[in-house]
Amino acid sequence: MSDEILKNSKARRDYEILESFEAGLVLCGTEVKSLRAGKGQLRESFARIEPDGQAWLHNFHIDEYAHGNVHNHRPMVPRKLLLHRKEIDRLSGQTQAKGLALIPLKLYWKNGKVKVLLGLGRGKGHADKRETIKKRESDRDLRRASMHALKGK
Repeated sequence: MSDEILKNSKARRDYEILESFEAGLVLCGTEVKSLRAGKGQLRESFARIEPDGQAWLHNFHIDEYAHGNVHNHRPMVPRKLLLHRKEIDRLSGQTQAKGLALIPLKLYWKNGKVKVLLGLGRGKGHADKRETIKKRESDRDLRRASMHALKGK
């Protein structure tokens, strides 16, 4: 059973997601406790494959644990992502060669562990965003019209 912790609301608006991957996340105890309380923010975060072959999550903010002591975690440190070597190599090649980005889409619990759903995506331009909005509005109008037609019968 997986329960959602946080969701990146801007990710699908700003990026065209081509593929998604599940990754583990290395966290300390106070970070996990803070996430259980829902105290975190994915909005400006991104993942990067470093030259040493490790994947890291940057700009992911986890609030300090309210009941923590002097050994509480720092809110904005890069956090290590746990992926298989083949996945890391493949993602590294795609992000460097094709100009794609790794964006965290959501954080969730899976078997008592925190997992990140990473999206491999291409940034949308302003015109692409307008197209998406037009398509969404036309779909909404179509649904509304069909509902009115059904109620009229």
